Amino acid sequence: MLTALVRNWWVVLVRGILGIVFGLAAFAWPGITLLVLVVMFGAYCIADGIVALLSIGKADEQGGSWGRMLFVGIISIAVGVGAFIWPGITTAAFLIIIAAWAIVRGIFEIVAAIQLRKVIENEWLLGLAGVVAILFGVALIVRPGAGALALIWLIATFALIHGVLLVVLAFKLRGLGRTLGPATVRG
Repeated sequence: MLTALVRNWWVVLVRGILGIVFGLAAFAWPGITLLVLVVMFGAYCIADGIVALLSIGKADEQGGSWGRMLFVGIISIAVGVGAFIWPGITTAAFLIIIAAWAIVRGIFEIVAAIQLRKVIENEWLLGLAGVVAILFGVALIVRPGAGALALIWLIATFALIHGVLLVVLAFKLRGLGRTLGPATVRG
């Protein structure tokens, strides 16, 4: 798993950048309607899912575990497509979909972080990203009656924090690849 993460640090970087871009866009246009937010979130989920699916080939080549990335990729794309098919979805239903997506994703990130800790001492960024995702999902479930502007800011904050954590992790993995050297990383 470590070899796959180090070799594909750029996948983590792209996911982080997508989150940051989505978060900044939501902050830049706080007056956008929920419909536009649904479309933006759908595009973000589809792009994130595609990146996750693209990383499966690399994990498979290296004998790594690709099942979680397949699941995350399919769920992300399904949520994104759902957002495009039913753009008029109610705020409450949209909140539940986003909350469920964030909680499932967070759980998988924590599981991956625990496995990563077996190889790298004091690795916590992916686990923290997972915790942030779960807390975000729980916050959406607990406070579904929040106004659209509060929802937009909450989603933007989540996307920014999660994205920054993934970008930092990507560069840490890239540095680890340089420390281990090409021969070790190749497997």
